[in-house]
Amino acid sequence: MIDRYIQKFITYLEIEKNVSSHTIINYKIDLREFKDSIKDKPIENITHIDLRLFLARMKEKNLSKRSIARKMACLRSFFKFLCREGYIKSNPTVSLQTPKIERRLPIFLGIDQVVKLIEAPDSSSLDGLRDRAILETLYSSGLRVGELVGLNREDIDFIGGVLKVYGKGKKERLVPIGDKALKAIRDYLGKLDMTDIKEKRAVFLNKSKRRMTDRAVRRVVEKYIKKISLSEKISPHSLRHSFATHLLDRGADLRSVQELLGHANLSTTQIYTHVSTERLKSIYEKVHPRA
Repeated sequence: MIDRYIQKFITYLEIEKNVSSHTIINYKIDLREFKDSIKDKPIENITHIDLRLFLARMKEKNLSKRSIARKMACLRSFFKFLCREGYIKSNPTVSLQTPKIERRLPIFLGIDQVVKLIEAPDSSSLDGLRDRAILETLYSSGLRVGELVGLNREDIDFIGGVLKVYGKGKKERLVPIGDKALKAIRDYLGKLDMTDIKEKRAVFLNKSKRRMTDRAVRRVVEKYIKKISLSEKISPHSLRHSFATHLLDRGADLRSVQELLGHANLSTTQIYTHVSTERLKSIYEKVHPRA
């Protein structure tokens, strides 16, 4: 049965590869769908035709190219693992072609919009102080939401001005954080009543005095987007995009931005150079007399 091979693969991802829980959930879904597609066919008898039939069914469901590409990446990783461990003799994914995905330019905010968003919370309340600290930190350090909610008090070096961050695959990196963000965190923690706190190490807490979730942070950002009447589709990740774009606009080199963002590949960071180029073209077309 394919189930035991799936479990071995998931265990390998969790223990040896330190893959994020989000990726694990997605891979379990993808492999469960693949299992349903091949019925009870033995793993050693699966061919590239079975894989093509599975992907064809995904297309019939009108899945996006991005979703199909992710499922293909999952299957490639799965069969590569089975091959390496000697469970199968050949890898049926070798001849599969990945659908070409158009890279979407990230949505980012202008500096004035960022300032307006960060200053939107009411700093006279504890929730307002916390929300201000969240927005300041997301923009100041370009953190992913998962990295932000995972912050512990000991991860903040108030003197050195750096954060210890655990990114994708639980990789650790040090990220600078600005004075304004540090002050916002200090102001929030200073007003926090430590009585009955369930998770004393966590930096950002919800009303139940437990660590905030990714979803709760998204709701915080959405609240202030509405408050300042921004029409764009802004998410917490938009502050990360803004962080990267503004650094490059002001002369930061791509390799440094890659390290700050915690990207494994430089190609992932290069999308921000396209953003800057598109903006330059737009300015050129608006102001050049013969554009």
